[in-house]
Amino acid sequence: MEFLDILWLGKPAWMWLMFMGLVLALLVFDLGVLHKEEKEIGVRESLAMSAFYITLGLAFGGWIWWQLGPTAGLNYVTGFVVEKSLAMDNVFVIAMIFTYFGIPRLYQHRVLFWGILGVIILRAIMIGFGAAAVQRWDWVLYVFAAFLIFTGIKMWRNAEAEYEVGNSPVLRWIKRRFRVTEELHGHHFWVKLPDGATGRTVRYMTPLFLALLMVEFVDVVFAVDSVPAIFAITTDPFIVYTSNIFAILGLRALYFALAAMVHRFHYLKYALSLLLVFIGSKIVLADALGIAKIPPVVSLSVTFVILAGGVFYSLWKTRGEPVVVLPAEANNV
Repeated sequence: MEFLDILWLGKPAWMWLMFMGLVLALLVFDLGVLHKEEKEIGVRESLAMSAFYITLGLAFGGWIWWQLGPTAGLNYVTGFVVEKSLAMDNVFVIAMIFTYFGIPRLYQHRVLFWGILGVIILRAIMIGFGAAAVQRWDWVLYVFAAFLIFTGIKMWRNAEAEYEVGNSPVLRWIKRRFRVTEELHGHHFWVKLPDGATGRTVRYMTPLFLALLMVEFVDVVFAVDSVPAIFAITTDPFIVYTSNIFAILGLRALYFALAAMVHRFHYLKYALSLLLVFIGSKIVLADALGIAKIPPVVSLSVTFVILAGGVFYSLWKTRGEPVVVLPAEANNV
């Protein structure tokens, strides 16, 4: 059993195996027990699951604090909070994707579940490349910092703009090269249908699979922001990856809890833009002050203040507005 103590990306193999085993168990429990049968997920169940995943993510942070020390624990919690907050912006875009493709709530969980599996793999690849780059070249962190400041400013300027699914070049490219059905076929991603020209049976992609591809693509776009953000907080690959994945694991539950009230968090984008600018500025500010890095407790405190301000201002500014029901009837494929 000596291989369990072999260091991999700075941490013993047993720590990585324990984490991946926990993630696998959660996914199996989610799909195989809680949602073995397809059903619409209500707001009450969504809130309960969101609370469960947030509690579990923070509990894992407590374990990191106990195992690796308070600095690692604070960095994990800061990263978890930042990633969870950025995931809320992801929720808004996912709601638009489901509306565009006319995906009923009954099948949305299926798309999100398989989407999460893809996210776990894609984030591992991106974080692996990021960790290798940071270890090899110190100046990469300054590139990340500049990118975060630029992204934060751009997000502030475009906060009122809405994501237009139909104008996505990725969607247009897929529809030009693959056969796509005009309507849903239950929970199936692919179906076999007669070809209109030849009459022979061929495979068609359904709007459900298109929605899954767009969810994956959108996550890659968001990861371009979130991965540099967490590396600006800590360069420890274990903390970077675990905080990312625990924040994402609750994305499905978060979506169903917030999809009907995304308008109540409209001004959160401004808070997220400020947060990205702050995280990017930390590296430059630390150099200006002649210190190695901004203390983790300061980073966590500022993060909470910015996000709390954005949430409370949004809820106050949109008070009294009716709940928005996202349509899922018209198919725009």
